[in-house]
Amino acid sequence: MAMILITGLSTRAIAESAVRGGHQVVTLDYFGDRDQRALVENHALLRDFALPFSAEALLQASHRLDFEAVVYISNLENHPEVVGELARGRVLLGNAPVVLHQVRDWQALRAFCHEAGVPCPTTLLPGEEKDTSSTARWLRKPVRSGGGHGIRLWAGETLGEAHILQEYIEGRPASAAFVADGQRSVLIGLTEQLIGRRELGARGFAWCGNILPLALPPAEGVIVLEAVERMAARLTCRFGLQGVNGVDLVVADGLDGRPCPFLVEVNPRYTGSMELVERAYGLNVFSLHLEALAGRLPDFSLAEHLRPQGQYFGKGIVYARRTVIMPETVGWTEQGRRDVPFPGEQIKAGHPVCTVLAEGEGREACWSHLLAGVEAVRQEIGDENGGTA
Repeated sequence: MAMILITGLSTRAIAESAVRGGHQVVTLDYFGDRDQRALVENHALLRDFALPFSAEALLQASHRLDFEAVVYISNLENHPEVVGELARGRVLLGNAPVVLHQVRDWQALRAFCHEAGVPCPTTLLPGEEKDTSSTARWLRKPVRSGGGHGIRLWAGETLGEAHILQEYIEGRPASAAFVADGQRSVLIGLTEQLIGRRELGARGFAWCGNILPLALPPAEGVIVLEAVERMAARLTCRFGLQGVNGVDLVVADGLDGRPCPFLVEVNPRYTGSMELVERAYGLNVFSLHLEALAGRLPDFSLAEHLRPQGQYFGKGIVYARRTVIMPETVGWTEQGRRDVPFPGEQIKAGHPVCTVLAEGEGREACWSHLLAGVEAVRQEIGDENGGTA
């Protein structure tokens, strides 16, 4: 069995999936959390190499590892040239650099949306600021976006080459997960995105978790599901997407008054919401990824699993409100916590502490259990009344 390197910012969730699916993997990321190191061979930029996080640092550290194939996750989709170097002389298990160049190019993506009839927020490139409407609000987003970091409301300044403008659409942040073989796609998850939730210590537009499924009345759920399936199919055909992929969405009222998913961004790799897909539907996402790359898609219908009542699954990223020193964290995994730091680690204000998993009968019960889990973490680390990040 070939050794597969999984690399990116935080590899714990996809590593769990790989191990559960019986695959032989080694991981390279930034954090090197305690629960991941108990599961697989892990190497961390911070702890093992004293390197800051960057795509180039991951490439540099990978030269010290032995592997025959590579899977990349966030945020290497923004660095096609690094992906190409990582895979030099090895098997690339994911979308090729040329695909990343295209699907992560904002000019190409907005042209696709216009031609394919895919609803999306108006997106403007540097030099097009004059085309903004004074009746709309605009977000200034990094070209190499990821996790909502660096996004803020636009104050009218001239854009540099590293940023774009995107119209702010009032609605429900959501995400979808699908698996594709370059020509066809199968939707495997539709979730609510948790963005900037102060209960989790997040600020601004930072991603801080998901709740699955996306809670919608039955009739609206069918409309949104079918629209997202069409969106995934058109993206797959246009860009030749393969393996597991995700899209960020905002569900808002369309011109006809019906709920409409607006495409905000394409994430052509494993995404954070897929951990919940695996827990809820009994799918092994890592295995699905490899199967799709070999041209085999699952016999799965998400429509059969979407219902307003029933079991909901959530994950929340706990952000520190103040700088804390971690206590003993043995046993945290058994309490539904993931991405567990080692005792004695310093977590700075505004940085992630860990991930909390929860479930409940119905959306509100799941959210309540998630918040209870977050508060339990804060009490243990002395961050229950913290300051602002």
